[in-house]
Amino acid sequence: MTESIASENVKLIVFQLLDKEYAIPVEQVRAIEKVQHITRVPRTESFVKGVINLRGVVLPIIDLQKRLGIGKILSNESTRIIIVVVDNMEVGLLVDAANDVLDITKDIIEPHPEVVDTIKAEYISGVAKIDKRLLLLINLEKVLSPLK
Repeated sequence: MTESIASENVKLIVFQLLDKEYAIPVEQVRAIEKVQHITRVPRTESFVKGVINLRGVVLPIIDLQKRLGIGKILSNESTRIIIVVVDNMEVGLLVDAANDVLDITKDIIEPHPEVVDTIKAEYISGVAKIDKRLLLLINLEKVLSPLK
């Protein structure tokens, strides 16, 4: 095979936070769930919403807007919990909506720009431009690092 690595495909889960679209690799996603009762846990970071019991497994839930410093999720019908796995740790990410699954080629992913609104650039691993859409790729290892 003479195909270059740059043209490899990446499958992404696209989700919404405020008016922007974000994405994470599908292999890091275990499930997407509707919001259920979240039990608050005292003395945790402010972005840790609490825990849920999902089919017998207790998972911490992170308000991704709050974690990225762009606001706080106001739950409604489209709010979802994306269950992700990083370094054998399962965590639920609270997002405004889970939009779709996209297949993109790695060569359309650019490094994150020096200024990405108010979000800490370390949380963004890259930007993908697809037609008129701009997807910010989340670096889950960085986002979840204080939890490890």
